[in-house]
Amino acid sequence: MPEKQTPDAAKLLATGIILAMIGAIAFSGKAIIVKLAYRYGVDAITLIMLRMVFALPFFLAMSWWAKKLQKSQKDEKLHSSYSLTRKDWIGIVGLGVSGYYLASFLDFAGLQYITASLERLILYLNPTLVLLLGLIFAKKAIHRSQLVGMLISYTGVLLVFGKETLLQGSDVILGSALVFGSAISYAIYLFFSGEMVQRIGSMRLVGLATSVACVLCILQFVLLRPLESVLLVPMPVITLSIFNAIACTVVPVMLVMMAIERIGSGLAAQVGMVGPMSTMAMGVLLLDEPLSAGLVAGTLLVLAGVFVVVRR
Repeated sequence: MPEKQTPDAAKLLATGIILAMIGAIAFSGKAIIVKLAYRYGVDAITLIMLRMVFALPFFLAMSWWAKKLQKSQKDEKLHSSYSLTRKDWIGIVGLGVSGYYLASFLDFAGLQYITASLERLILYLNPTLVLLLGLIFAKKAIHRSQLVGMLISYTGVLLVFGKETLLQGSDVILGSALVFGSAISYAIYLFFSGEMVQRIGSMRLVGLATSVACVLCILQFVLLRPLESVLLVPMPVITLSIFNAIACTVVPVMLVMMAIERIGSGLAAQVGMVGPMSTMAMGVLLLDEPLSAGLVAGTLLVLAGVFVVVRR
């Protein structure tokens, strides 16, 4: 029989699940904001640069504050030897490239071709990829309930994908491929961040890894776009980018990392799949995306898959 959880363990689990859910819903707003910004004629490179420019000060402050706390408290659980090693920095750069730079760029690019609802459903397939990475690299067995949950979730995504492909053609295939690449990149980040979170601490790791991604996104814009093009960006896009940077980037990134610290990367990714429902609702209300029976059915299937996994 399974061991009965202690009150502290149950509280930790509940807190982690709540943090992951709130972070996922906040993340969901990113797709809505990006789709709204695209209406003003900006491209993905410019849009992601603006997002990261406004987010960078918060992430730098986050990493500085976390280091200060570690120095004052000397908390052994959070890497009491707060001076980072060369191996730590390599890991931080790798996570920044995979989890925030590459995943964000592919996602923004894909949103030019598909609806926000389909984008969110594809991104939330990354729990499947996290579990597969665990199987390959850590020899972690996949439980039967997890397999059932993944099968249900994939069925929901394929239902929506098939319907949109029939209506919009090859652009949906391109956009879906780009977003699926984003899901793979973020799954790599989720899997490999688990160990580093335990050693470095969630807040410090978030601040450093996302700062790396911010610098890369800004550098990408400098190399590929004329600097004076920033002056041509409409003010509503600036406003949307500021909101995207704070409410849909800084806050949810921190919440998800705190959730990973409490419940692990696999469960955090699975719980985060509540996001598609909020994306669907915001897409209908703010973007006038059609609320079809296929979309509702696909979203409910994805959420059913989440329930199967979280229940265990």
